[in-house]
Amino acid sequence: MRLIWKLLQQHISPGQLCGFFFANLFGMAIVLLGLQFYKDVAPAFSGGDSFIRSDFVVLTKRIGTLGSLSGSVGAFRRSEVDEVAQQPFAGRVGVFTPSTYNVNAALDLGGSGAGGFRFSTDMFFESVPDAFVDVQADSWRYAPGTPEIPIILPRSYLNLYNFGFAQSRSLPKISEGLMGLVRLDIRIDGRGKARRFTGRIVGFSTRLNTILVPQAFNDWANAEFGEKRPAPARMIVEVKNPADERMARFVQDKGYETEDDNLEAGRITYFLKLVTAIVLLVGAVISLLSFYMLMLSVYLLLQKNTTKLENLLLIGYRPALVALPYQLLTAGLNLVVLLLACVALCAVRGQYMQVLSRLFPQMESPSLLGTIGVGAAIFLAVSLINCLAIRRKINSIRLHRD
Repeated sequence: MRLIWKLLQQHISPGQLCGFFFANLFGMAIVLLGLQFYKDVAPAFSGGDSFIRSDFVVLTKRIGTLGSLSGSVGAFRRSEVDEVAQQPFAGRVGVFTPSTYNVNAALDLGGSGAGGFRFSTDMFFESVPDAFVDVQADSWRYAPGTPEIPIILPRSYLNLYNFGFAQSRSLPKISEGLMGLVRLDIRIDGRGKARRFTGRIVGFSTRLNTILVPQAFNDWANAEFGEKRPAPARMIVEVKNPADERMARFVQDKGYETEDDNLEAGRITYFLKLVTAIVLLVGAVISLLSFYMLMLSVYLLLQKNTTKLENLLLIGYRPALVALPYQLLTAGLNLVVLLLACVALCAVRGQYMQVLSRLFPQMESPSLLGTIGVGAAIFLAVSLINCLAIRRKINSIRLHRD
């Protein structure tokens, strides 16, 4: 093996290998940094709503003075829902199903003794099709008769309690994690019937100003306790491109309104994905060019050593053994590129994460393992292709000799 390497290394060009090395390092670093930066920044625009799809818009009808006086709820008709679904910017379309039964929720704070406090309020439920709620299936599943109800609350409700009600009455403040362990005492009544349930909070939303329960529960409860057939007053639309101006024109022409910053958040997320895709494409192109640069360098080296390779094959060396030095050379270079790219990733990420942590103090930091895994997969794929190409070239030299 050492003798073979001494014979073959005479025509190795350090300049060509360095060119490949730095080009590949630059491309790999761009790909890993772009991917990790997207993972780090994306949660800032989702606002903790990881269980709610980011590419949606909530539509409502504009309520005028006459509608307020007449008590009209501005419900959507089936034809209007179908019209939105047929628009080129729309994907899946669903409606919010309101509850038509009475709901009362109670929460015991500070124990049941003399120092305890029981917080009770009337509330409402709404539901959307399960396809728009991205939580674990077990966490959002409901079967009729089950005593426990999964609930998603607006984050503003928790803020109102912590910074308003609790502070004014010297009550303990509740974090989101602790609230997930609390169980609500829920009483539902209607049509002369009543029943108690236990509410389990599975998340908080800043984008949906409603109290969500599973669609299966709301349909069952409306049929069991509801006084009338619910009329949907809000529509949820999955959009293909939040920046599509056709959607803005359609909403304006129909007199609809979008709730809060759903449209703006969707646009920001879309542009973030677009910029990330462009960065990854640039890095991939640079890596691809460096890959071809390495292959051309290796092929040129093999061509210069054709006579020596033929002689080695003639005296009985196996093609696998002759190809091994070149394969080790390319795999070793690729491995060093991966390691240095990971070092660069950690260094650059440490700098911009300091800025992000000041801008978004409550934002969690994603793990690097996924990005490093992508880099390892690229390393394995490129090295495997290099090794196969080198072995094929050696085999072609042997066949030409024969």
